[in-house]
Amino acid sequence: QVQVVESGGGLVQPGGSLRLSCEGSTTLSPYTMAWYRQAPGKAREFIARITPDGSGTSSDSVKGRFTISRDNAKNTIYLQMNDLKPEDTGVYYCWPWGIVGRWGKGTQVTVSS
Repeated sequence: QVQVVESGGGLVQPGGSLRLSCEGSTTLSPYTMAWYRQAPGKAREFIARITPDGSGTSSDSVKGRFTISRDNAKNTIYLQMNDLKPEDTGVYYCWPWGIVGRWGKGTQVTVSS
């Protein structure tokens, strides 16, 4: 059963950057992995995903600002977030694409001046 722990969130000013990490306690290398976020009062939304061989794609809302990557040797997925905006505020989760299971607790990102 897949288990992940997200980290790297925090409070940042608009225009700032953060790098989120998603570490697996089980191996993540066979999976397409994805990042999602849930803003207060809104449904969880897809942000970006990356295939096992490192091909990434992202939603239009973050394209050009966020980059997903992975280090299979470290069993970790990353989300580099640049030029952050207040609307990027939310809890960020990572999870294997299309897999049912118990998601992690996520990591809170707050973009505010």
